[in-house]
Amino acid sequence: MMHESVEHARAQRVRRWGWGTLALAGVLALGYWAFRPQPLPVEVAPVVVGRFEQALEEDGQLRLKQRYLVAAPVAGHLARPNLQVGDAVRSGDVVAVLTPSAPTLVDGRTQQVLTQRVGAAQAARRAALAQMERLQTAHAQSNLELQRAQALAQSQFVAPAMLDQARLAEQAARQALQAGEAQLQAASFAVAEAQAALLPSATEAPVAHPKSAMLQIKTPALGRVVKLNMGSAGNVVAGQALLEVGDTSALEAVIDVLSTEVGQITPGAVVALDLGAHLPPRTGRVLRIEPVAFTKVSALGIQEQRVQVVVALDDAPANPALQPPGDGYQVNARIILWAQESALLLPTPALVREGKGWRVFVLEGRHARARTVQITHRNPQQAWVQSGVREGEQVLLYPGQTMADGQVVQVRANSAPN
Repeated sequence: MMHESVEHARAQRVRRWGWGTLALAGVLALGYWAFRPQPLPVEVAPVVVGRFEQALEEDGQLRLKQRYLVAAPVAGHLARPNLQVGDAVRSGDVVAVLTPSAPTLVDGRTQQVLTQRVGAAQAARRAALAQMERLQTAHAQSNLELQRAQALAQSQFVAPAMLDQARLAEQAARQALQAGEAQLQAASFAVAEAQAALLPSATEAPVAHPKSAMLQIKTPALGRVVKLNMGSAGNVVAGQALLEVGDTSALEAVIDVLSTEVGQITPGAVVALDLGAHLPPRTGRVLRIEPVAFTKVSALGIQEQRVQVVVALDDAPANPALQPPGDGYQVNARIILWAQESALLLPTPALVREGKGWRVFVLEGRHARARTVQITHRNPQQAWVQSGVREGEQVLLYPGQTMADGQVVQVRANSAPN
């Protein structure tokens, strides 16, 4: 009996030890599961072989190759234009009509002065009329004396010298009469001029100009109206801009480049132009680099010296709906400085600084392995790798300085490894 009780107690101790061991193992397993290293979510991208391009990316705008400014050749009154911005015009079409400007308004003081001037002109005319009447009388008297002298000379009662004097006197009187008539005519014109100066204060009716007094201004080229300097009627001075005309299908791009970077660009360089989401990208080539720089204030308020690079666009698409929008529209330009085919490329966001060099993290299974890489060139999108990785390997994007070699990672669902 005693032996059986000892065996029973030993069996109970074994059972208790087994259950305790199992409980301890469960606690340890639960603790490991709770405190095990969690995989970091990462994004990856493949290492590929392709074309590497070194480029400058700047903003610019489209502009007309040829712009024609239509200006007023003389001062006058511009009739209200019938054109709007965007209207098509042909060479020789009338785009503006000028008529003589209306006289200025006359105030009370000026009107009184002009009225007195009319009176003075009328008095001068009456004096000229009286003078002409006296000259007419003098001419009639000299004419009678000439006739009397001629009759006496035929009867030989007077000497020939007396006849000559009578003729000269009649000639002088006739010439004086002609001068008096001219003075009377000038006085009449002076009266009419003085009275015309009072017309604006005497009438409010609009002045009707004959067609011969209208000046028609014609457009010099085929195109569209791109700017309307005066959209309504009004007085203009000689040389004042009225409108601008240009061919909106013949455009070029002007890119503002920093003067410190423009030396890398050569005429003929390929330029990729982004015209917006609604239009396909266009290509062009550098036509010329302006020799003069200008000051431009950046978005950060920094004064920069910029140089305009003129880009000639390649042939426009056949579909008019896909052509560039027009003059002054913004474009994003990518000027290709040089390119290398069949280069081993990885995304620039995968690079991490390591002293003076670079390293990347390559995805191996569920772990991130650090690799030192040699970079030949890089741009904001891609880096040209000399060594350190192979084509097809997956590299982590934006790993940061906290990523360690051998770190357990998990690729995010939105990452698309190839």
